[in-house]
Amino acid sequence: MLRVGLTGGVACGKSTVAKMFAALGAEVVDADKIVHQLYEPGERVYDELVKCFGPEILRADNRIDRARLASAAFDGGRIQELNKIVHPAVVRRQEEWIYEVKSRQPQAVAMVEAALILEAGARNRFDKIVVVTCLPEQKVARYAARSGLPEAASREEVERRTRAQMPDQEKVRRADYLIDNSGSLETTRLQVERTYAELKALAISNL
Repeated sequence: MLRVGLTGGVACGKSTVAKMFAALGAEVVDADKIVHQLYEPGERVYDELVKCFGPEILRADNRIDRARLASAAFDGGRIQELNKIVHPAVVRRQEEWIYEVKSRQPQAVAMVEAALILEAGARNRFDKIVVVTCLPEQKVARYAARSGLPEAASREEVERRTRAQMPDQEKVRRADYLIDNSGSLETTRLQVERTYAELKALAISNL
């Protein structure tokens, strides 16, 4: 099996690329979906976040409002506190998932899609790192399209999140494989196909 980290900056198209890898046969898990699960009432992470950031991060139904939490963490300069609570729990869930994949498919390409793999110092947990990039203006346009926010608000949010992440140039420098998602979907798909062929060969040779 091959453990692969799929990462990139905000709104660069990680999810689109992840779906392409999955369509080719990769086993893919989205770290953001794991976070959603950990934020549910009754989870230890939920309790720790409410204790740390206060009930102000909760909606009327007592579920965590991710926008409020992000504002408290990013604007309040408390991103490290958030990461300290969330990251270890996410890693544990990822490791459980990887173990399950390996037990049923020893030749799998097990891919974790996550924004902060490199920032979190998790590079050594993966055999290979795939970085997705696109142009800065495309990030703003794509974020606006998916969030429904106007361009000015989308630009502000993209810039805020980008400041909390490693620069794209540094991500590219640390990548084993690069997917340039600034062109057409077909151009991106061809890159994914070439990359997956290499990753699958490595997964088989790792047996």
